[in-house]
Amino acid sequence: MKNTGMDKLPIGIENFAELRTEGFYYIDKTALIRDLLYAWGKVNLFTRPRRFGKSLNMSMLKTFFEIGCDSSLFEGLEISGETELCERYMGKYPVIFISLKNVDCADYEGARMALSAIIGSEAQRFQFLLESQRLSEPEKAMFQKLIDVSPDHQNFFNMTENILRESLGVLTRLLEKHYSQKVILLIDEYDVPLARASERGYYKPMADLIRGLFNQDLKTNDSLYFAVLTGCLRIAEESIFTGLNNPKNFSITNVRLDEYFGFTDREVREMLQYYNLEEKYELIKEWYDGYRFGNEDVYCPWDVMNYCDELIENPGAKPQDYWSNTSGNQVVRAFIEKIDDGLTRGDMEALIAGETVEKEIHMDLTYDHLYDSAENIWSVLFTTGYLTQRGNPDGDRYLLTIPNREIRRIFTRQIMEMFRENVKKDGARLNDFCNALKNGNAPEVERQFTAYLSDTVSIRDTFVKKPTKENFYHGILMGILGFKGSWKISSNRESGDGYSDILAEIENEEIGMVIEVKHAEKADYDKVILEAFRQIERERYEEALIRDGCSTIYKYAIACYKKRCRVSLKTEKSF
Repeated sequence: MKNTGMDKLPIGIENFAELRTEGFYYIDKTALIRDLLYAWGKVNLFTRPRRFGKSLNMSMLKTFFEIGCDSSLFEGLEISGETELCERYMGKYPVIFISLKNVDCADYEGARMALSAIIGSEAQRFQFLLESQRLSEPEKAMFQKLIDVSPDHQNFFNMTENILRESLGVLTRLLEKHYSQKVILLIDEYDVPLARASERGYYKPMADLIRGLFNQDLKTNDSLYFAVLTGCLRIAEESIFTGLNNPKNFSITNVRLDEYFGFTDREVREMLQYYNLEEKYELIKEWYDGYRFGNEDVYCPWDVMNYCDELIENPGAKPQDYWSNTSGNQVVRAFIEKIDDGLTRGDMEALIAGETVEKEIHMDLTYDHLYDSAENIWSVLFTTGYLTQRGNPDGDRYLLTIPNREIRRIFTRQIMEMFRENVKKDGARLNDFCNALKNGNAPEVERQFTAYLSDTVSIRDTFVKKPTKENFYHGILMGILGFKGSWKISSNRESGDGYSDILAEIENEEIGMVIEVKHAEKADYDKVILEAFRQIERERYEEALIRDGCSTIYKYAIACYKKRCRVSLKTEKSF
């Protein structure tokens, strides 16, 4: 980032104290402390999509409540105006803070060891308990088991499974006895171990381990003052929260505390003003706004900060898919794979076009059944941020839509990737289409291309310019031609938001093809065909083919509207 004299953007910074002491820009979310205390729940669960500030907020809670708090970190922030509350709560509690986001292992044993390392490392922060005058020798021996490492001293914690299940419960009890004060427990990304276990085939033992851990920590723990958990999904209570008394759920549908995860429009405007980027407001809103949590419309913080950081270095930088690069998009693929198996093409096409679909949403899910049905996948897409709500729900039925350009792009890219995979599987059909092209058989090209369009989801993005709409048809055609290994294909000559042409050469037959693909608004095929030929002639696209020695050149103009196309041909000899 350039040395502008302004605060740095805190990309990837999840430590509140570091952010406040090292000159980073901070959007004040400290009122969450006040509202969380007023809302009061013994166990509080916040579910939000990834990259919406969960970890930073958890670090902020730890910093505020933990004994030894540096009050200067909160000077000038909203919570500092709550004098009575700060006097009562700031720096008054032992705090245990663990993040489970890195429990990402191939098998159960590896995941169990990772959990042991996370909890053991946190326990090591409290090694003074071994010298505590308030703990008995047996209690100190219990604590020692939490921080023992393996005999090879490679920092692998040596907890048995039984010790691991009891670890946080033991630690809270010992801390309470030492401080004569109940303990606050913060567990960030609580559901990551379950997500990874489901993906890799060891869900049942991992769910059993997490259930045992949580029952010790959250159900039968008199040393607990309160707990806060964050995650992407609200796991069904019968799965891991068995017997837990009324956890307080703050999901994306709850109105309370809805403004503390994500950036509000006001906060984005203020940040853009601070960095002199006000002229980018509409573009940022189009790409990264659109999420609705409770009654609050919010932007994805990760996207906004990354794009602003790019703009500070390069004012001409184009928006990118920052959010999709932080994780896989397997839920989108699973969703598309359900087309014709409980999911209609019409629903998918409506979403891509910026419309809404009404679906029943279930907030309680289990990772081992996420993809069992199209109904479950709708719920997963909603809770993980790929879809958002519009209007007010009717019971469990929600109006769902894709929130913004970035997420719409994730869907369209996945659709195109799966289309290319399907094309590759049908070699006979691929050859028929390519033979029609190289033989100048325009009617057959039209018939075959229309059939391909009918076989995939129509991407009619009503929010973008006409050249960008042409990218879908261009992508379909490139997805077909890309598997013709003996042909030389060139593409992606950008023109504005779209693409200008496709050039194909069959060198051993001295055949060249210029293909201009256009979107026909309101099915005005004749007008668009004429426009395509004019562009081919004006830009002299065939010259590159002539230089490469093509003696026969086919000039194709293809006009597309929804799932129909019109193909016209001009043929010429170069010599």
